[in-house]
Amino acid sequence: MVSFTYTAADAEKSRGVRRMKALATGLLALVAAIYALATWAKASDAGAWAGYVAAAAEAGMVGALADWFAVTALFRRPLGLPIPHTAIIPTKKDQLGASLGSFVGENFLSADVVRGRLRGFRIASRLGTWLADPAHADRVTSELAAALRGALTVLRDSDVQAIVSEAVTRRAEAAEVGPALGKTLGRLVSDGAHHRAVDLVCARAHDWLVTHGDSVMEAVQGGAPGWTPRFVDRRVGERVYKELLRFVTEMRDMPAHPARGAIDRFLTDFAADLQADTDTRARVERLKSDLLARPEIQDVIASVWSSLRSMILAAAEDDQSQLRRRARASLISLGQRLAGDARLQEKVEGWSEDAAAYVVTTYRGEITSLITDTVAGWDATQTSRKIEANIGRDLQFIRINGTVVGALAGLLIYTISHALGG
Repeated sequence: MVSFTYTAADAEKSRGVRRMKALATGLLALVAAIYALATWAKASDAGAWAGYVAAAAEAGMVGALADWFAVTALFRRPLGLPIPHTAIIPTKKDQLGASLGSFVGENFLSADVVRGRLRGFRIASRLGTWLADPAHADRVTSELAAALRGALTVLRDSDVQAIVSEAVTRRAEAAEVGPALGKTLGRLVSDGAHHRAVDLVCARAHDWLVTHGDSVMEAVQGGAPGWTPRFVDRRVGERVYKELLRFVTEMRDMPAHPARGAIDRFLTDFAADLQADTDTRARVERLKSDLLARPEIQDVIASVWSSLRSMILAAAEDDQSQLRRRARASLISLGQRLAGDARLQEKVEGWSEDAAAYVVTTYRGEITSLITDTVAGWDATQTSRKIEANIGRDLQFIRINGTVVGALAGLLIYTISHALGG
């Protein structure tokens, strides 16, 4: 059972209610005393005025007692008697909660009401004017940066890395890379973009041969038959080295070298095979699967998140970073468009109305049940005390007004009756 928290402020209000109760009860006692004195005076032939005063006091007592009963019946049973339809708040709390929930659902959570209210707010225009102010755009940017930093801090790197790795691997395995590679390679060859790579390889090969000539000749001599003379092996090694160096030098210096043309034809054929040859495409797919399965590749994929996270955090913390500057500029631009573009305003307001209408119509039951269930969980006695503390002082004025109005009504009725009877 859930109850209200009865605070010090509520206790102070309760003391005010008790003072008003004492005043209303004192007024009832006063009119009762007046009635007794007026009745005695009337019986003693003190004058016609006594009848008027007695009638007014009598009606005042009736009004005071009726209103006392009505006010008391809201919170408890008058005089502790089990009178039907009394102690309304404690006994009817659940029904009142259900009625309140139904009332809210019908009058506040209907699509027409929500649309009408949102349309009157002119959300898009106000939001645009607000965002167009650079100070407000800075504030929103700062809040977004703080939220981004918080989200990145909460996320566990290992979990995100696993998700990124799985997503990249799954996407790579699902897509066949051969045709795309073939198309790209064919475009590069046709544009001559690969020539720089060939130039680099030839230059590096030439430099390596110049630096490691002895190693090349030793390798050639080491592969010669054992029965050949050493000087012959040495001459063959020198000849092979010179021819190889000449070949590489000519490839480096002659753009129209036949070997370069052979490389072009090879790459062109290979690009075509990547797109059309089934066997080549299958071999590329197997190579792709083998590469993706290697731990080194998985580590590289997983490390992407760490690098990206560091970049985002650094950009979010730096007021002058491109990320925040672009976000700020985008917000200001959006605000200016929202403030001045009537068609965009209409679209945004339509989206807002549709979203709000969907929420209230879809989740109306859950929202109203929150009210109903919350009220049902309140302790009846504590609820009654809480409500009485907050509105009881005003209710005591009903008793006072009932006494005064009853007295005036009784005096008027007695006067009219006496005039007609006389």
